[in-house]
Amino acid sequence: MKSIILTIAGAGISLMVAAQQKQPVYLDVNKPIEERVESALSIMTTEEKVSLCYAQSKFSSKGVPRLGIPEVWTDDGPHGIREEVLWDEWGGANWTNDSCTAFPALTCLSATFNPELSLLYGKSIGEEARYRNKTVLLGPGINIYRTPLNGRNFEYMGEDPYLSSRMVVPYIQGVQSIGVAACVKHFALNNQEEWRGHINVDLSDRALYEIYLPAFKAAVQEGKAWSIMGAYNQFRKEHCCHNGLLLNEILKKDWGFDGVVVSDWGGVHNTDQAAKNGLDLEMGTYTNGLTTKGNFPYAEYYLANPFLKGIKEGKYDIALLNDKARRILRLIFRTTMSANRPFGRFVSPEHSEAARKIAQEGIVLLKNEQRFFPVLPGKFKKIAVIGENASRSLVIGGGSSSLKVAYESSPLDGLIAKYGKDHIVYSLGYASGPSVYGREEPSRLNADSLIAAAVKAARHAEVVFFVGGLNKNHFQDCEGGDRRSMSLPFGQDQLIDALLKVNKNIAVVLLSGNAVSMPWINKVPAIVQGWYLGSEAGNALADVISGEVNPSGKLPFSFPKKLEDNAAHAYGKISYPGDSVNQYYKEDILVGYRWFDTKKITPQYAFGYGLSYTSFDLGTLSADKSIYSKDEVIKVRFSVKNTGSQDGAEVTQLYVNDPVCTVSRPVKELKAFKKVFLEAGETKSVEMEIKVADLAFYDEGKKDWNIEAGDFVLQLGNSSANISQKLKITVKE
Repeated sequence: MKSIILTIAGAGISLMVAAQQKQPVYLDVNKPIEERVESALSIMTTEEKVSLCYAQSKFSSKGVPRLGIPEVWTDDGPHGIREEVLWDEWGGANWTNDSCTAFPALTCLSATFNPELSLLYGKSIGEEARYRNKTVLLGPGINIYRTPLNGRNFEYMGEDPYLSSRMVVPYIQGVQSIGVAACVKHFALNNQEEWRGHINVDLSDRALYEIYLPAFKAAVQEGKAWSIMGAYNQFRKEHCCHNGLLLNEILKKDWGFDGVVVSDWGGVHNTDQAAKNGLDLEMGTYTNGLTTKGNFPYAEYYLANPFLKGIKEGKYDIALLNDKARRILRLIFRTTMSANRPFGRFVSPEHSEAARKIAQEGIVLLKNEQRFFPVLPGKFKKIAVIGENASRSLVIGGGSSSLKVAYESSPLDGLIAKYGKDHIVYSLGYASGPSVYGREEPSRLNADSLIAAAVKAARHAEVVFFVGGLNKNHFQDCEGGDRRSMSLPFGQDQLIDALLKVNKNIAVVLLSGNAVSMPWINKVPAIVQGWYLGSEAGNALADVISGEVNPSGKLPFSFPKKLEDNAAHAYGKISYPGDSVNQYYKEDILVGYRWFDTKKITPQYAFGYGLSYTSFDLGTLSADKSIYSKDEVIKVRFSVKNTGSQDGAEVTQLYVNDPVCTVSRPVKELKAFKKVFLEAGETKSVEMEIKVADLAFYDEGKKDWNIEAGDFVLQLGNSSANISQKLKITVKE
């Protein structure tokens, strides 16, 4: 009996080996991906290829069931893995195991000026996406901060293309190291929410190539992103999700992008352009039925049956379809069908630690008169914490970045844990309404009563922490609508004035993804920019406020004193928000600090600015030589000394100026930075490198980058407005 069993078992093994030997090439994980892609493509029907190119549910597209090729599952978002939704609706599916870790918003990540933390961020969120079996993570977002009114600025990495480039690359590498595709968005020029679905953006080629494209180029060529999401808006009269110049010419031809172009949800408008102009995968929002039902069924999407019909009628070359299918197969073989795909983790202690570390390093100390901070535990018997943002959840709302989290440490939670419940008194102070996507909902609480209670709490406290800012309600930091002004909402300015009348010892802690106006700036001794800090928000804030962590964040965008000081608003409504049809980027390349410095306008707080509890000294700047050819690398050196009594970190920033040029150039442009961690009294040597090629401007006449020979001035400092020394170098013909 035993011999029979062994014989049968042996036969089974032989059959398995034979089956493995005969398996199609596309299933052989040991074969190169391109060989597997071509193998699968060769045995697919036209219908199967087309079925890859459009959505089958709110967040998924079809695979090829006949061949064992799985579906593609996408997921919001850039700050945490969104809860599961119903197949064909936006409502939550009410799962009990999909509560994620909320990581800080990308403004906070960028404010760390620490690419190593960006890699950690990418790996951590990639693990959470992988655990939830997602193929594509819909992020990161890298649209440029052009106006402080943009509702989605909190999702992006600031105003500077170089900073965004250096921070986005490790994020992508981290996510994709876990076998999940990063989907970099929104390509391109999606710099406002007002009229985002149709506004036509007009700008110079210089502004396009120097300001708005560099981070995307870095994402593709250095980060090797596996997917890119198109933008809703139009560029030169074509929607960006099927824009021939952006997708075919720049992205795929010039940059060599071999991944998948995914539409933003509902961003496709025309089958002919979608077929020909570089879109690969159409996702949507309008469907309210299954494949063949509803108002705009998936089967009738522009790249669905209409595309198939056009192919069969000879209107579209089969090569267009094969290119799209090839790219989607490549994505699947890089992710779900990869033999080396790691396992994920979900809401792990390591992810909490990463979220807290990123939040700690991203918090920016803006003002600290009379050494208000740090407030050591035990220093005060009674601390008044005032403001809705101290207790309100700031992971909910905001549009597609809204999250269902496993836990959230609020600022109030963190402060109570740090200082003790007996030493904290809390008062709401002001109230917003509930977060409802697409509309404002007023609070039902009485504003006068809230102010009166807050004033009473402040009067009897030794120190006040006012925790306010924006939130993720409509017309605040939220997808689908821009802010209406730079002012703090919900009566916060009036509340701060009322508090100051009874207690001058007030620190303002702002939680937001945007700059706000500060009419009370000269009346309060301390200001902290805290961003949206995720699950570990309260713990990270308390760590910095108490001095357990020395703040080291720097602003990734400039804070104007008033809206009119911002470049996008200086030219009137045709520049922002446009006339509902067109808008013109009249500030051209002078975005952010480039505008403030060149036009000699003093910002409220400059790009790259941020205080510490210690002090630093930057030593003499030197270069390895003074004259360079255009294909060389400039190597500079200097020292950084911690001249204070606490350990801390300084972000050294190297800017470049081209004083004599045939075209106008900004007073300075960031070309290198490095975050240096130093113990009290410690000195470290720092080296930076800049390619001479990176000193070029985009020459519209040549339609290429151009470096004109001559002198360049290297400028070293710790913000765009605080340059401590300069060094001239020469580029020869």
